[in-house]
Amino acid sequence: MSSIEVEAKTKEEAINKACEQLNRTQDQLEIEVISDDPGKMFGILASKKVRIKATLKETGIDDDAQRAKEVLENILERFGAEVLVESSEDEEGVVLTIKGDGGGIFIGRKGQTLDAFQYLVNKIVHRTPNDKKRIVVDTEGYRQRRREGLIELAKNLGEKAKSKDTSVSTGPLNPFERRIIHLALQNDASLTTKSNGEGAYRRVVISPNKQATSS
Repeated sequence: MSSIEVEAKTKEEAINKACEQLNRTQDQLEIEVISDDPGKMFGILASKKVRIKATLKETGIDDDAQRAKEVLENILERFGAEVLVESSEDEEGVVLTIKGDGGGIFIGRKGQTLDAFQYLVNKIVHRTPNDKKRIVVDTEGYRQRRREGLIELAKNLGEKAKSKDTSVSTGPLNPFERRIIHLALQNDASLTTKSNGEGAYRRVVISPNKQATSS
């Protein structure tokens, strides 16, 4: 939804409604008055409302990326944090990086604080079922270090599953982390992986591929 038409008693009210519906500030919108306030001409006899068309302004940054950056900045501001947020994009989605001294305090135990920020930003930005880009919140290279650690874990568990000819399991992982495990072992024909469990307790089970062994 890049433009909408809004009706209200005054132009100001109509603009405020448009900002609320599009989740944007007024300076991010192009405003076109379709029907002006007839009260200017007919005074108290007028009954019609002001109707405007609000269109999102073109920006150099992807709309989701810009919105996500603003949302995270607002969240961090409430913590009194003197940090910057840099926005970038890769093939998987939007990456928001918290920059500044003490940014590490936003990692939390096993990345739980970062995950909480990431969850909030995704929920706020993705209010509609339209095409959604995954938004990742990172600081001090934590996500890359975590990715490397999970890949190493996947390889070690894979070797354990093969050597003992039995299924082994990771601990509870979030969807992003489970995906890393699956991808790390997807080209090993001697193993199969599947997610198991409910909610926050879902984990990845790694098993020997019996079909590959018997063939």
